[in-house]
Amino acid sequence: MGKEGFTPMCPRCAHESISKLAGSPVAGAWEVLQCQRCLYTWRTTEPDRRTKRDSYPEAFKMTQADIDNAPEVPAIPALRGRG
Repeated sequence: MGKEGFTPMCPRCAHESISKLAGSPVAGAWEVLQCQRCLYTWRTTEPDRRTKRDSYPEAFKMTQADIDNAPEVPAIPALRGRG
């Protein structure tokens, strides 16, 4: 995952535990990565403002405290039947 010798880092929370969720059907074209702490997900071909911590917008960066104190996201309700 990523370039040799490069440790991927979450652009949003700077965590280094990143998982590969998917890869391009064309080998090496792109990967979809996800941070294991804040769950931010990105494709490696997106611009630096979405993929690199130093270019990620300050207003959207998170710390562990931000994550710990974030409100719970509500569950998605079941689909209604047709009728």
